[in-house]
Amino acid sequence: MSGFLALEDGTVFCGQSVGAAGVALGEAVFTTAMTGYQEVVTDPSFAEQIVCFTAPMVGNYGVARWRSESVCTHARAVVMREARGPDWTDWLRDSGLVALSGIDTRSLVLHLRQAGAMRAAAVSGEASLDAVLDQVRAQPSMAGRSLAAEVSTREPYVFSDAGAAHIAVVDYGCKLSILNRLAWKGAAVTVYPHDADADELAGYDGVLLSNGPGDPEPLGDQVKRIEALLGRTSVLGICLGHQLLALATGHRTFKLPFGHRGANHPVVERATGRVLVTSQNHGFAVAPSDVREATYVSLYDGTVEGLDFPSLGARSVQFHPEAGPGPHDAWRILDDFVQEVGLAKAA
Repeated sequence: MSGFLALEDGTVFCGQSVGAAGVALGEAVFTTAMTGYQEVVTDPSFAEQIVCFTAPMVGNYGVARWRSESVCTHARAVVMREARGPDWTDWLRDSGLVALSGIDTRSLVLHLRQAGAMRAAAVSGEASLDAVLDQVRAQPSMAGRSLAAEVSTREPYVFSDAGAAHIAVVDYGCKLSILNRLAWKGAAVTVYPHDADADELAGYDGVLLSNGPGDPEPLGDQVKRIEALLGRTSVLGICLGHQLLALATGHRTFKLPFGHRGANHPVVERATGRVLVTSQNHGFAVAPSDVREATYVSLYDGTVEGLDFPSLGARSVQFHPEAGPGPHDAWRILDDFVQEVGLAKAA
């Protein structure tokens, strides 16, 4: 079955459908990760996005249930140069995901780098281009979109009940690999909805503010809850959690032209000069105007990749230390957090 990708500026890329039939609307973005395609598609941070893979072949090592970052897919559609393997394409189809192969992804990525991430539609089957473009241009922009409530758990649940420290995770779109890493390092883990009450969270040994999709600025209620939590227990923010911590401490965020998505993003640790290769997935960032609390900085564009507020017992990173998928350079950030809150409890 034929298919195409239509961008809001009228640019069209033709390909073949290898997934479900239909029209999928979302923001067109790209990831430079060479592996981890299943993790990408099931990452809640990719909600409302059409993901273009820059890797030339996608699907060559199949799929496995344990690789998924959530119980369902969250990307709206997948765009590839070459889809390989029936396990992968059958999984995409069974998941109801529109997926296109044979797309000139090099040209697409160059276009998005120049023009920026934009609204788009991935189409599988026959459809009127004019009608599809009307649908695309009627979509809201990602800027200003609050999406955490759409992907967050509705009720608290216990992920792991054994550990020297008990950590609460606020789920703005949390990946399973974060929860698994916390539990593997010896923490009891309870997951809370995005609108969890600060007084309840303050009773835990530590609180992790998770990753998630969308623009942080509309999440004013969540920012107020973080403000009410600071100084009462240890806090670690990741990705969207990092951005929300920044807003709660008086900093600003902004939309990146085409985002940081991939598993090869270098950041420098300011205190040591050490460079970490990191996994990233975000379209918004903390404004870089002389942030004194910055602990990590992107070597691509100088954006703030980490914050530390010792007097508040809070810190954050923009990248994904759990590395799902990606390099393991930053594992120690989660490991140290578990160890520190455990030692503080023991004291």
